[in-house]
Amino acid sequence: MIIIGLDDTDTLESRGTGHLARDIAAAMAANDPVLGVTRHQLLVDPRVPCTRNNSCAAIALDVDGDVDPGTVFAQVRALMLDDFQPGSDPGLCVAHAVPAALTAFGHRAQRELVSQYDARSLAAEHGLLLRGLGGDEDGVIGALAAVGLAASGEDGRYVLVGRSRELSGLQPVSALLEAGVVAVQTPDGQPVTEGPVQTDKLRPARRGGQPIAVVEWAGDHWLPLKLD
Repeated sequence: MIIIGLDDTDTLESRGTGHLARDIAAAMAANDPVLGVTRHQLLVDPRVPCTRNNSCAAIALDVDGDVDPGTVFAQVRALMLDDFQPGSDPGLCVAHAVPAALTAFGHRAQRELVSQYDARSLAAEHGLLLRGLGGDEDGVIGALAAVGLAASGEDGRYVLVGRSRELSGLQPVSALLEAGVVAVQTPDGQPVTEGPVQTDKLRPARRGGQPIAVVEWAGDHWLPLKLD
């Protein structure tokens, strides 16, 4: 698996990192299966410049051992530069093997201020592909954090997985499973196997490295929760 981390640090006029990540995933799917695109929440703090919620995104590709991360990096870099929005500060990271130190960095970026120096130093230490692609390049922080958090398998939520975005309205649990969700469960981990589920804007959580729809009962149907 190759994980692509990106943070567009978008502007008020641009589409946002999640939209960009989904477009890139669609382009990359022509060559390699896309396992999913996940959103990861970073620190919300007045000292952190951000347009909306200071989130980053990761794309997981199912690749064979012959795929060169450098080739993937070049492809995604070209796509991001084609979409560059003046005023944004995008960053890109691509990794095949993700050391535990990257996940620790991602968790740090969720609870405290981290710097470009921290991100670049860690990437250099582990020989990872990390680059800023414009502006002040602050996006390298989110890009590196996205890779580490996605690799943990226990953070964020899917903004794209299988055919889940095609679902709408009330659907049976079986429809979610057929669309690519691995399991439906309550917040305390109890499996849900029956009853209608509201699937508008369904965003399964990434848990155990899999897309899990976490739901709560809303009187006459199951309501999915958006978890970070």
